[in-house]
Amino acid sequence: MADRYLRFTGTAPGRFLTRSLGLPQPTPLRRWSAARPDLDGPVLRLTAGEDSPAREPGSYAGIVLDATGIADPAGLRAVHTTLHPLVRGLAACGRVVVLGALPDPSDLGQAAAQQALEGIVRSLGKEIGRGRTVQLLRLAPGAAADSTLDFLLSPKSAYVSGQVIAIGPAPEAPPAGEEARAGAGRPRTALVTGAARGIGEAIAGTLARDGLHVVCLDVPQAAAPLAEVAGRLGGTALTLDITAPDAGERIAAALPDGLDVLVHNAGITRDRKLANMDGDRWDAVVDVNLGSVLRTTAHLLKEGTVNPGGRIVATASISGIAGNAGQTNYAASKAGIIGFVRALAGADEVRERGITVNAVAPGFIETTMTAAVPLFIREAGRRMNSLGQGGLPVDVAETVAWFAEPGSGGVTGQVVRVCGQSLLGA
Repeated sequence: MADRYLRFTGTAPGRFLTRSLGLPQPTPLRRWSAARPDLDGPVLRLTAGEDSPAREPGSYAGIVLDATGIADPAGLRAVHTTLHPLVRGLAACGRVVVLGALPDPSDLGQAAAQQALEGIVRSLGKEIGRGRTVQLLRLAPGAAADSTLDFLLSPKSAYVSGQVIAIGPAPEAPPAGEEARAGAGRPRTALVTGAARGIGEAIAGTLARDGLHVVCLDVPQAAAPLAEVAGRLGGTALTLDITAPDAGERIAAALPDGLDVLVHNAGITRDRKLANMDGDRWDAVVDVNLGSVLRTTAHLLKEGTVNPGGRIVATASISGIAGNAGQTNYAASKAGIIGFVRALAGADEVRERGITVNAVAPGFIETTMTAAVPLFIREAGRRMNSLGQGGLPVDVAETVAWFAEPGSGGVTGQVVRVCGQSLLGA
């Protein structure tokens, strides 16, 4: 659905009126396109405390600030010293990425200072404006951060801001004899559930753009649009009810060469306040959004369908982080996804095979579902974030594609919000 307010603020009368009334003036976001795949301008790479180079305002597109060496509260002044003269000069839709170290519980000064970086990043993200984003990467020794930096310093991360992402070292190569199973010489294969429309369709399209063969899964009632999506992407359509007892077996049978990327996107809402919610509404949402994810993932891992070095990505929600009135069932299911991701990421069965497990947590995304939300609630959802606008399905899809990259092996057990740094639960 078109954001008419965003369009209005882009006109001269709109800018004058909204400025006079003190209303939000969101900046249209730069998103990835084949014609313009990169941000406009160079990226400054600095160490906290280093003198900032003299540049004209707007002449650089990003700042990467290495703050890993800050070991006590006094050292935080170095972050201010370096960023202070640069922030105003960052181009519209520019990027700030702060590199931190993992807090060390045996060193109280270091742990406090490194945790303090989170407060700086989240606050700067809320004040920097003009479509610019700010992130914190916590790097373990030997962290494999290249794919994450590429994502965060590109238009692909347009609606991701205020996030704290821990990155570890890349996993070891698959055990001897498993290389063939991992798919050398063949296209990587992805399965996307709920792929017939909306966010799922965008995820399927983005993974296909990146060279994956996509198996598009949805319920039998969506067979026609599912076939259209799969055909357009050169993928495969698979119709089944993800809650069926044999869903895992049927998926495994459809993937004789295994699976490299598993994206759990299928989900439903059946909103009511808890006092008015019957048991059937509760059960349906929890089973589709959470129960089916646990069952199918367990089966695919047990059968070895997920190849070594595979990627598992599940869709959570900011409702699962902050809660939402009328959505106790939905919030429960999405909070459960977060628990599932964090627990499975640490399990030996995935770590030993180099499989990563992560989640995206969308905020207000412009879909047919949010288009049906009452006007004032819809407008609040759009404006109550640091970027002052709703996201698009492609914003979620680009984040999934980053998790899915072979180079993202150091990113696991993470929940990344795609919400423009929503004020809810921030």
